[in-house]
This record gives sequence, structure tokens and C-alpha cells, in this order.
Amino acid sequence: MLPTPAQVRQYIAEGLPCEHLDVQGDGSHFDAVIVSAAFEGKRLIQRHQLVYAALGDRMKAEIHALSMRTLTPAEYQQAGK
Repeated sequence: MLPTPAQVRQYIAEGLPCEHLDVQGDGSHFDAVIVSAAFEGKRLIQRHQLVYAALGDRMKAEIHALSMRTLTPAEYQQAGK
């Protein structure tokens, strides 16, 4: 059974404290905007690794593709959100 965007959102939220989290998708391909203070001082690859760690084995089994924008709260605010 394919996961829903709401389920992917829940998986991320359970493993990573987020100020804002939006997930869209069709069951196998997802797009996420993730805003977390945990990203402060981290490079892009390190931010993505935090998200992958939150998703754990689901990234291998359930979620086939995840495109993500990982922002700190300040970056999100500067983007006008």
C-alpha cells in the first residue's frame, strides 16, 4: 500500500522537530517543504540526512522519490512565507 502525503508528513514530524512541514505527492513521488531549527548551521546534505534519518527504512521500502526544500526558520521567513 502506497503512503499518503499525510503519512509522510507524520513520519518526518515524528523524527524531526518542524516549525513548518508541507508534503505533497501521489503515493510514490513526494515534494516536501521542511522548516526546522535543527537545520541551523548545517549544509544542504546534512539537512537531507536529518530528514532521511527521520524517515528511516521507509525511504527504501515505501517512498520511492522525495524532493525536499529544507529551510531554517529564518530562511523560511526571508522567503516571505
